[in-house]
Amino acid sequence: MIETEMADASKSGSAKVISAEEAAALIPDGATLCSPIMGMAGWSEEVGRAIGQRYLETGHPKGLTLVCGSAMGNHRGNGPEVMGHEGLITNFIGAHVHGSPSIGKLISENKMTAYCFPQGVVVHLLREIAAKRPGILTKVGLGTFVDPRVEGGKMNQLTLEKGPDMNKVVTFEGEEYLWFKTFPITVALIRGTTADENGNLTIEKEGPVLECMEVASAVKNNGGIVIVQVEYLAKAGTLNPKHVRLPGVLVDHIVIAKNPQEFHTQSEGVYYQPAFSGEIRMPLGALPQLPFDERLFILRRAAMELPPHAVVNLGIGTPDRMATVAAHEGVSDMMTLTTEAGGVGGVPAGWPNFGMSYNADAFVNHPNMFDWYDGGGIDRAFLGMGEVDKFGNVNVSKFGGRPIGCGGFINITTASKGVVYCGTFTTHGLKVTGEDGKLKILQEGTKKKFIDHVEQITFSGKYASKGNKPIMFVTERAVFRLLNGEVTLTEIAPGIDVEKDILPHMEFKPAISPDLKMIPSEIYYPEWGKLYDIIHAKIQNK
Repeated sequence: MIETEMADASKSGSAKVISAEEAAALIPDGATLCSPIMGMAGWSEEVGRAIGQRYLETGHPKGLTLVCGSAMGNHRGNGPEVMGHEGLITNFIGAHVHGSPSIGKLISENKMTAYCFPQGVVVHLLREIAAKRPGILTKVGLGTFVDPRVEGGKMNQLTLEKGPDMNKVVTFEGEEYLWFKTFPITVALIRGTTADENGNLTIEKEGPVLECMEVASAVKNNGGIVIVQVEYLAKAGTLNPKHVRLPGVLVDHIVIAKNPQEFHTQSEGVYYQPAFSGEIRMPLGALPQLPFDERLFILRRAAMELPPHAVVNLGIGTPDRMATVAAHEGVSDMMTLTTEAGGVGGVPAGWPNFGMSYNADAFVNHPNMFDWYDGGGIDRAFLGMGEVDKFGNVNVSKFGGRPIGCGGFINITTASKGVVYCGTFTTHGLKVTGEDGKLKILQEGTKKKFIDHVEQITFSGKYASKGNKPIMFVTERAVFRLLNGEVTLTEIAPGIDVEKDILPHMEFKPAISPDLKMIPSEIYYPEWGKLYDIIHAKIQNK
């Protein structure tokens, strides 16, 4: 049995234990600080708060570079947000900033330089930094805002004007790639559940495994310091070595969380859900029913594209509720749902617990998950769409000059065997319902989503057309496909008129299929119950 009482710091082996305030004082000006993170998972909140408070009181540490491989923060004042003070962080390298508005504000106001790279690229770079290799060669990002011929991943005007290039286009064996350069990381902030007096770290109450080993290795091999925040301290030698995810030889200092229920939360939404950490399996029937609205109609039509026995990724927003649809339709065992954070199997959770999985079969290290993804391991991806233009480009990363970030979107859309974009046809006020198997628009949205040119290219229709893989755009009233480089209308909902309900609400006129079909009317009834038969028929036809 593990003994987790607070040890006396004066005893041999426990000198690693320090306070959050002492940890903050160890961070030098100009450091490059990295944290494995997904929302609030993996984030050392008490240490981050101590860093922010020390800066406000002393002006130090200042001039930090923050490196985070995934979405960070909970949109409500926690996460790296607590360090979002002008002068404290002056450079950002990562995949997503939306959950930390204070950092996003500094970026949009050109008060810091910032680079947004695909999630898989960032977490893979950590391995290259640890091994002191020069960088990553990949096709991920070609043709998107990450491509240096477009924006080079630079998130604001200051970076475009003054920031050095961190990637470039190269030709290798006659093919075009992006090369992302490595850079030194000097401070690691890592979170776990239990550390022993020697610093060995376990993560039994965490959700995703993330990339703590990669971050710590990168920092230690660059002569930096590794700080871990945990809930419990165990006596040396009492942890099961197979449960240790980070060996103590890579840990310099341990901070014991004083207020774990507030500052050591498993996800953005909960302090602790044992189904997220694999400690229990909860009944799938306990998942809530979805409202009878436009999102349900979108999800039902999108779910019809599920191949049998598919490996699936679900994006945040409308798509992250598809797992609930699958569970209620009784088809969860006909597919394997995955998350880019490393969950395999079970039911991925939606926001505010995105990245978590109920009843997962396995938890894979974050970089290993992207090895699988980048190599084509996803059969079908269901992702959101902020804007779509006439070329089939999709924007989910920047709106009105406000930086959001791409997360794993670019990795997933580049390598998946097929992509289904899910979103409403218009936004800002849209209200619809279903009546007698027909879609009824109660109030039209005031903002168009199908526009002439997207603000930022997060998905390149041009590059996707070269690969000739299926690309769909599913809305509550219409289905479009990317065919021969053109956005093409292929299906409309019962009760919808193309000339009245579709074309006037687009900035461009799409190609219209000569074989324009009707979306099945069953989707627009309160009870559906057809998905099992649809997928089973695909098995029979193989």
